[in-house]
Amino acid sequence: MTTEATLPTTSASPTARQVWTRARGIALALVVLLAGAVAIAVVRSDARHGELDPRSADPYGSRAVAELLADRGVSTRVVTTLDDARAAAGPDTTLLVAVPDLLTERQQTRLHSATEGSGGRTLLVAPGGPAVERLAPGVTADPALSVDSTLAPACDLPAARRAGTADTGGIRYSTTHIEADTCYPSRRLATLLRIPDAPEEAAPEGTPGDTVVLGAPDILFNNHLDEHGNASLALQLLGSRDHLVWYLPSVSDTTAPDDERSFFDLLPSGWLWGTLQLFIAAALAALWRARRLGPLVPEKLPVAIRASETAEGRARLYRKANARDRAATALRSATRTRLAPLVGTPVAQAHTPEALLPALSAHLHDAHGDGQSLHTLLFGPPPGDDAALIALADQLDALERQVRRP
Repeated sequence: MTTEATLPTTSASPTARQVWTRARGIALALVVLLAGAVAIAVVRSDARHGELDPRSADPYGSRAVAELLADRGVSTRVVTTLDDARAAAGPDTTLLVAVPDLLTERQQTRLHSATEGSGGRTLLVAPGGPAVERLAPGVTADPALSVDSTLAPACDLPAARRAGTADTGGIRYSTTHIEADTCYPSRRLATLLRIPDAPEEAAPEGTPGDTVVLGAPDILFNNHLDEHGNASLALQLLGSRDHLVWYLPSVSDTTAPDDERSFFDLLPSGWLWGTLQLFIAAALAALWRARRLGPLVPEKLPVAIRASETAEGRARLYRKANARDRAATALRSATRTRLAPLVGTPVAQAHTPEALLPALSAHLHDAHGDGQSLHTLLFGPPPGDDAALIALADQLDALERQVRRP
């Protein structure tokens, strides 16, 4: 009887066309996502060009406020570095910080140390929670924004009472300062705070210094200045001193050498969130398109190979590698497996000398010699050369024929 064996199958590598067919959906989605991001960036850059810049006449610029202040004798100077902003703090100056959240923690601390007790006014435009706590200690930003953008003063601050309703709705604040003016409340929290300097920090002469926290920048924009009491409130808040220093923080500010910034400090928060979303989308796409590992599927080969040819090919590999030890081990193991059922030994104990050898000796009635020779034949050391290997194979065949003989 001829025994036939089949070779294991191998899968062909995908062609370039197949790879493109599988990946074109993901590539198209990435292209659409990138195009959308670029379009949004272009639209937003056009709409917010020069935002809160007193030199910009764009809708979200603040040139109109600067022009009105100039008509009233208030000079406006734009600075973009922390050192210039710190040097400008004084009793006759209003320092406006346009985007306090762009400052690092150390920059915010240094700016507060310069403005504290200077006798001037510091106006913070929509600072977030961490920024306002360092620039105006004792003030806390609420996570929930104001529902309405246009609010009523509801306070005794003269500037707010004269201006009336204004577009201050945005970030809401609470404070522990008893002397603070809390104006334009939204759900009992103020969107405009005025915190006077402590008596020991006040300037010896002139108008006492203070800090104003504004919850939204709308009253400073060109396209909102003529609405409600925005113009009146902006002019009163910024025109209380002869000089206005408009500080536009920039991530390129390198005038603070002792301020250590990491790469992530220089990236706007929107880019970080966008990158995280791209990673999540890529992971979901990979899970969606990944190959699922299922059960093995047998396939019929076009060619059948005889078992004798397979054994001969394996023997040639052993010979080429001079693996006489492995060849001898394979021959002895196969012989022990076939002899065990013939002498009444379980196959599981066929490779245990204590179980196989006594049963084999009893079956042969010591015709093959003592147990030591059987142990050497079935469990002995590997042969030293090819002739010894051939002799071992002949001896194993002779032993198996003798056991099978009735």
